[in-house]
Amino acid sequence: MRSTGIRRTLVALGVGALTLTACGSGGDRAADGKTRITVNCMPPRSAEVDRRFFEEDVAAFERKNPDIDVVPHDAFPCQDPKTFDAKLAGGQMEDVFYTYFTDARHVVDIKQAADLTPYVKELKSYGTIQRQLRDIYTVDGRIYGVPRTGYSMGLVYHRQLFERAGLDPDRPPTTWPEVRAAAKRIAALGGGTVGYADYSAQNQGGWHFTAELYSRGGDVVTPDGRRAAVDSPEGRAVLRTLHDMRWTDGSMGGKQLLVINDVQQMMGAGKLGMYLAAPDNIPILVKEKGAEYEDLALAPMPGGRATLIGGDGYMFHRKASPEQIRAGLKWLDHMFLTPGDGFLGDYARAKKNDAPVGLPEPRLFTGAADARDQQLKESHANVPVENYQAFLDGNQDLEMRIEPPQAQQLYSVLDGVVSAVLTKEDADIGRLLEDASAKIDGILARG
Repeated sequence: MRSTGIRRTLVALGVGALTLTACGSGGDRAADGKTRITVNCMPPRSAEVDRRFFEEDVAAFERKNPDIDVVPHDAFPCQDPKTFDAKLAGGQMEDVFYTYFTDARHVVDIKQAADLTPYVKELKSYGTIQRQLRDIYTVDGRIYGVPRTGYSMGLVYHRQLFERAGLDPDRPPTTWPEVRAAAKRIAALGGGTVGYADYSAQNQGGWHFTAELYSRGGDVVTPDGRRAAVDSPEGRAVLRTLHDMRWTDGSMGGKQLLVINDVQQMMGAGKLGMYLAAPDNIPILVKEKGAEYEDLALAPMPGGRATLIGGDGYMFHRKASPEQIRAGLKWLDHMFLTPGDGFLGDYARAKKNDAPVGLPEPRLFTGAADARDQQLKESHANVPVENYQAFLDGNQDLEMRIEPPQAQQLYSVLDGVVSAVLTKEDADIGRLLEDASAKIDGILARG
């Protein structure tokens, strides 16, 4: 799944109309002889600041490259899973189009992606991007996309509630038993305070179950991707912990079947001690839910084994011409992949416009590019970066793992498992996982 935002600059977007004209390489030469490319994921007009940034950056790119005409299309969300495949199949997708990490293999399998391998050497930043992120868009040795951002899951917690409960906010829980113990102490504060909250509806429960399973060293599917792997000691431990926190400790509150907005509201109101999320939740909690940056902190995934990562990037329409591919790669370099510049990297501009700078987002770059990006981010930071140091330090020891194949369908199955455990005290964990495994096997068999 995506995290919450899409990223820092898209946190507060509203709903925009998606223009479908000039998509799918409906002509790569404008009347004036320029190479024309359509691109998506432009912020809608309702997000005035982000829209202005995007338009400024496109204009700057066209001044530097007078032979290229960029035609951006606005949309939020940047990708709608309900229409994504239909747009691809119908030839309505833009020349350069946004994808989640989990889309890459699917788009290649249905033969809707251009092979960038002959051209990627022209993308100046490509060699500076983390290899594990580049590999997401590499299929059978061929390159079909370029990563733009990434996120990893961690434990968001409320420092003030930790202090009130007699817990050290500078030493957050690192194991699931420690999370359980801390949640029990926070819930004991009373007044409707909840120690730990989790999602269990709209596929979000399955998403978090996966993250919690990874954190313990388990998996959703077997290594070959053909069979379910949730009915394991690790899978049972995830559900047993949730069950005991909910029913034995009473630390998860009485209201269940929660989704992300419910949990964010609780944290923003100062009534929740901990929940799992990515760093981009933090500005939403402050700007939309009433929290203060000083009260929010981030720790690595408890469990010490792995953390779920996600993110996004761009792929190219299968009918894009060589000229359009070269133009699109130049555009990606300019907009998203230059430290200190462009839509995501201009930290000075972001700070000037009161956008958060210094959140502990996973590092996109390596080497000198990473050093420059970190130095610029640090010099313009306007959030309490010390509150995220535990997350940054702890992530160094965790395996980074992407979502499973057929993720949304699997999450739908696992939603039912998590919701049953959180709403039925006598839920049979073994039977729930056996039934879920059979359903997952069927999904994987259908491909």
